[in-house]
Amino acid sequence: MPRMLDVSDEVRAEIGDEEADRLLADENTPGSYDCTSCRTPGDSGQERTSTVLFVGDETAVLAFAHASCLPSQVVQVTEEQLQGAVRSIGGVAPGGGAPGEPHKSAPEQAVLGVTSGLVLIEGELHPALVVEPTTPIVRPGSASTDDEFLPLLIEQRFLPVTELTSVPPVLHGWSVLLAMGQLHAVLQPGVNGGQPVAWWQAHQPLQVTDSWRAAANKHQQVLMFAAPVGSIGRQPREDLLRESLDKAAAQGKLVAAALPLAGT
Repeated sequence: MPRMLDVSDEVRAEIGDEEADRLLADENTPGSYDCTSCRTPGDSGQERTSTVLFVGDETAVLAFAHASCLPSQVVQVTEEQLQGAVRSIGGVAPGGGAPGEPHKSAPEQAVLGVTSGLVLIEGELHPALVVEPTTPIVRPGSASTDDEFLPLLIEQRFLPVTELTSVPPVLHGWSVLLAMGQLHAVLQPGVNGGQPVAWWQAHQPLQVTDSWRAAANKHQQVLMFAAPVGSIGRQPREDLLRESLDKAAAQGKLVAAALPLAGT
């Protein structure tokens, strides 16, 4: 059965014509796979499927996604992110490896829950993103099972917050990408001063409210708060979100930074 596979020009340029042709000829293409974006099953024989190449400093990993979730593309990530996220899952073809190397598996990056809301600080409403992973974040390459989500962000110059009484300092090099009124990504600095890469990317652009977008355009920055799994939860109202943020801060489970706004 022919596969409904999309291999973009940029992916082809990275993996080479020979590997791309093998994929399109079904030699290395899986029937079923877990979408690298939404993590639900897909079938390249039944639905259009995108090839997504994750490229680190030394390693490249080819994964598959529903075309409705992601277009075929190359995604730049740090080698540490890539190595720390690689796990053995089905539906993966080799990418960037020498002939004879074992097939590498797709990166199953931690799922980050992102909630947008307005936060009142010093009498003024500020646009905020609250990030909470669905599982503990283990330090890449470490055998420890300790949750290192906050320490890893603190190493990136996010600051611990014990109470929400002032706006956190701007974290230059990071930014929030807003395009056509929708939230697309949180970007972090590239390796060795290169182009920014996505620290978090929405598999489908997220709608934000008109008031949130207006506040973002006014301040030209977005406050990002991050907490470990189980600290915030999916709060249906902004007042409940603020209560959860205050509680997490009081418990020493919150870090924050102001990220410049990219886009409108």
